[in-house]
Amino acid sequence: MTDSFAKRLETTAQEVATLLEALLSNTVLDGEIARPEHLLAAMRHGVLNGGKRLRPFLVVETARLLGAAELPARRVAAALECIHCYSLIHDDLPSMDDDYLRRGQPTVHIAFDEASAILAGDALLTLAFDVLSSTETDLPAKAKLTLINQLARASGIGGMVGGQVLDLHAERVTPDEAGIVQLQAMKTGALLRYACAAGAIAAGADDQVVLRMTRFGEIIGLAFQLADDLLDVTSDAATLGKAAGKDVGRGKGTLVSLHGVASARQRLDQLVEEAALLLEPFGEEADTLRQAASFIASRER
Repeated sequence: MTDSFAKRLETTAQEVATLLEALLSNTVLDGEIARPEHLLAAMRHGVLNGGKRLRPFLVVETARLLGAAELPARRVAAALECIHCYSLIHDDLPSMDDDYLRRGQPTVHIAFDEASAILAGDALLTLAFDVLSSTETDLPAKAKLTLINQLARASGIGGMVGGQVLDLHAERVTPDEAGIVQLQAMKTGALLRYACAAGAIAAGADDQVVLRMTRFGEIIGLAFQLADDLLDVTSDAATLGKAAGKDVGRGKGTLVSLHGVASARQRLDQLVEEAALLLEPFGEEADTLRQAASFIASRER
């Protein structure tokens, strides 16, 4: 990871965090009645707790590559991060992954309580669509409708939530390789795919470019989950900021458990090459996204 890439990643994370902080202010918006402080505190704990903001970064960088205005793209990025953070809050619940640590801090249900964690996640889910549909998100109506529709599909039955259901089922019945790939494409990959597609949609790109960036997102989504599975068996909680070895402990099938660490690393290299090929038409302007693919495949936490 080059210094310039690291700086851009950090700058985007800070900009998105600033926007998220504003979205989670005490200010009551038109159409709202009140914003309970306890709920806001739980939402802030689940959102304003650091993190790389990788999904927002992919939205912003794809949009920048294709010439989108900065502020609308950042609002799309913030909406996506609301969805991602809601999913983490709910995934950490005792009825699901039962985690006590997230980004080096107590999970929301530990810092507050289980009911507050559920409601904070619910509120973040709806806030995402509030942000996308708001007049402050200055995009053409057709683009906004497409972004809303595609985010609903990426995060719902046929995407992230469906993937979480498959993941819970995989603790009882180990899926075959095709099942693992499908599970991971839904639970983790769907939002990463959406991030890249959303940046292109926000930029008003044509259908072929949107498809190209959607495929780029699919590939780095595969790389992200494969790298995550590797970290689960090769890293520790202090480094990850969350529990390590969870999949092994629960006997959950992963591509790493099926094929081994060496094979997984070889596949990661192939995915990075595939991602780079998709970006060739954009020349040097796409270097940041190329580095993002490499970063995702080689990250240490």
